[in-house]
Amino acid sequence: MITNYLENNYLVLVGKITSDKKFSHEIYGESFYVFNLEVPRLSQTSDIIPITISERLLVNFDLTIGKEVEIEGQFRSYNAYENERSRLVLTVFAKEIREKEAEVEQEITEGEEGTTKPIKVSNEVVLIGYICKKPIYRKTPFGREISDILLAINRAYNKSDYIPCIAWGRNARFCENMPVGTEVKVVGRVQSRMYEKKHEDGSVEQKVAYEVWHMKYQLEA
Repeated sequence: MITNYLENNYLVLVGKITSDKKFSHEIYGESFYVFNLEVPRLSQTSDIIPITISERLLVNFDLTIGKEVEIEGQFRSYNAYENERSRLVLTVFAKEIREKEAEVEQEITEGEEGTTKPIKVSNEVVLIGYICKKPIYRKTPFGREISDILLAINRAYNKSDYIPCIAWGRNARFCENMPVGTEVKVVGRVQSRMYEKKHEDGSVEQKVAYEVWHMKYQLEA
């Protein structure tokens, strides 16, 4: 059983601060704040990722809008209750923050069928967890294969994070048949995605989903 919780849930993000910090909550006298980080993709678009950070990391550190920073931390989830309903909320929990340094080129594999190219790493997450519900295999309107996976990641004090992941192409076909309880390692990136939610009264609401775009995986022993 994994007991080093920095090894089973670890990420690095490099991006630009796009919002002022707002108070989130307080635990045992320690205040936490949230802000948005814009992280660029290779496709010239960007993901807007919510960051949760302790006041203790902000001593002598200014979260100025437009500042480019590097963040190390974990991708976490918690349940929020609205209108007597529970919903899963995802956030990056920062453990370290610093001003952006020179980027280092690293060979990683990206693409539906796996093409390798040197890129500047600005968004990488490594998760080791257990499939906690049957993966959902489907095809997009353009015929691309995709599987939706929900991964349970152990955390200290008998807590768990539930992280939605997506796999494409042959990885999607393979993941479709993974039984609940399978332990897997996922290497990918955190991404944001806009979608429309239709309400019973016919109105449509624009919402944002966060998930891990699944680039590499392996079964754990």
